[in-house]
Amino acid sequence: MASTNRKKVKKGKDAAVQGTNDSSVVSKVSAAAHGYFKDDLLQQFVCKVSRRAPLINRGYYVRWTAVDHCVRKFLHVTESCSRRQILSLGAGFDSLYFRLHSDGALDRAAVFELDFPGVAQRKAALINANGTLRGMLGCCLSSHTGPTYVSSGCYHLIGVDVREESQVEEALGGAALDWTAPTLILSEVVLTYMETQCSDAIISWAGKRFPQSLFVMYEQIRPHDPFGRIMQNHFLKLNSALHAIRQYPDAAAQRHRFLDKGWEQCVCLDMNAFYLGLVPEEERYRMESLETFDEYEEWHQKCSHYFVLTASKGSLTAQALLTQSPGSSASPHCRSLSPPALSVQAIPICVEGLGMATSLVRPWQVLLTGGSSKGGRGAATRMLLRCQDGWTCVMVELSRDLDVRLYHTATSLPGRGVVVYGGRSSPLKPVQSLLRVSLDPGDPSSPENTDSVKLRMDEMVCTGDPPPARWRHTATLVHHCGKDFLFVFGGKNQSATVLGDGYFLCPDQQQWTEIPVDGAAPEARHSHSACPYEGGLVLFGGLNRKGVPLGDTVVLKPNERGFTWTKMEVQPSPVPRYSHSAHVIGAKLLVVGGVWLDGPGVPGGLVINLTTHSSVEFSLDTTAVPWPLMLHSFCSELIEPEEPELLLIGGGGNCFSFGTHFNTQPLTVDLRPVLG
Repeated sequence: MASTNRKKVKKGKDAAVQGTNDSSVVSKVSAAAHGYFKDDLLQQFVCKVSRRAPLINRGYYVRWTAVDHCVRKFLHVTESCSRRQILSLGAGFDSLYFRLHSDGALDRAAVFELDFPGVAQRKAALINANGTLRGMLGCCLSSHTGPTYVSSGCYHLIGVDVREESQVEEALGGAALDWTAPTLILSEVVLTYMETQCSDAIISWAGKRFPQSLFVMYEQIRPHDPFGRIMQNHFLKLNSALHAIRQYPDAAAQRHRFLDKGWEQCVCLDMNAFYLGLVPEEERYRMESLETFDEYEEWHQKCSHYFVLTASKGSLTAQALLTQSPGSSASPHCRSLSPPALSVQAIPICVEGLGMATSLVRPWQVLLTGGSSKGGRGAATRMLLRCQDGWTCVMVELSRDLDVRLYHTATSLPGRGVVVYGGRSSPLKPVQSLLRVSLDPGDPSSPENTDSVKLRMDEMVCTGDPPPARWRHTATLVHHCGKDFLFVFGGKNQSATVLGDGYFLCPDQQQWTEIPVDGAAPEARHSHSACPYEGGLVLFGGLNRKGVPLGDTVVLKPNERGFTWTKMEVQPSPVPRYSHSAHVIGAKLLVVGGVWLDGPGVPGGLVINLTTHSSVEFSLDTTAVPWPLMLHSFCSELIEPEEPELLLIGGGGNCFSFGTHFNTQPLTVDLRPVLG
């Protein structure tokens, strides 16, 4: 009975793994249909084209491009060989053979595809029923015999469980595979679905049986951070658990895995490193221009959780190994974290939101505007209040509608309310209006003693030349000639991927005005931080025009004429990041959270001493807060300057096809250990 149950469980898991083929090919077809890559033959394997979100299309673009890059390089270095082969493990409905045949790239090359018999049978039926596909098999097409469902001179589709070594060898031998010919072994999200001892055995077997070979693998890594946890849970729900990721959690571990299993050389890159290092800039620009897009954090996190690996046996195939560009992010910054980790505590109320903007309107009163939540875009305006019984969240009644607004700014003007500027309702619809929020003078109630608070919201009609509409910008209070100005810098909009201009608004006169600014302006960016500092501001990080995070620190200093940009050389250099939050406390810049490509794990915090120009990275102790915790697209407010406590609000993200995560509770961070 126990044996029967084990067989049923195994059969169920195998069926679930086979189901991943169907969703994968539909996503690839969507990306191809929208011009991300050219593969017209993929559509022959699906009933209809289904549109996927831009983030999904980008994810499958980089996957397809990585595999295509490796295959083409192998075919190039073996072009003088009398025979070469591609052995695709768990090929599913991949169109690799038909695409390469259509391109004329398979001269003296044969493709062998292995998959479960059920998948191979379905694919064979699709091929036999399609004149276009069947016509690419040549005149040597033989009938179905044994595990071989389709066989021609250069294409063989075999239904066999790749875990069964003896059956695989027998089937490949029967299909006339040449064990000595240069061979590319392809595993595209296949081995991780089987028990690690089985996948290890396949890697060892391939290294022993093919003396001139290149192993190409595309799989997941980094299981332990928030995105990785959500990714794992997604596949668990599909009954398709990721196995190898536990024993081989990062690129370095995967590389050592292949070297330990007998492969001579191995290069492993996460997909950020591949995309930024090996995809030409012109091609990246083409791809990024295909669809409107504003999910940078999720794109980079998806890419950091997948890798492409090449391992070689023999001197010829070693020439087809991936190369690592000096500008790639494959070599993480080795920055030690300063102990102790800062304590993070959860506040027992529910507040969630992505792309919000917050502002401290009074001591212990934080205004929350805009953003999106589980209920969709256009989250209700709320206020966080701290009273004797702790924190509470109350609704805000506004004198006019804020409308849908994400990635905007809400800048506090001491004693004069809050200025809400910019944002977007969608990546195609920026918000132009400029609003001032203030306490309603006709509301006598105290916020601490009511379930709601009334605020007055007025549109600011300003003179002068306004900036172009934008979001993911900063709007910082600076001082010049005894007056306050709001300095708007950077961001992006529907026509520009990144902006590098700056504009001054005098809120009292409601006028956009020009003030001289000397020095070299910072590189254009969005999703950066800019904090008030000595009458000017200190700017840090962001994402540049090439989609690469920045780690520079630039100060806007007041002078007699206006302001001067001055770059600060910080040592050691901070790990570049964006979508973080930042505050100046005394002479220290505190940076929390964000997204980086080069650091270990996920960003905790960073302190830059603005006097000594030194920096220290530190971690956050999140053991006492709801997990997973995603600190990007979030807000923060410094609540108590004398006993510094940082309030973190909202955050989360759309985790590729694995679901959207929202941080559900506000958090407090005790800053005393790093500021004392």
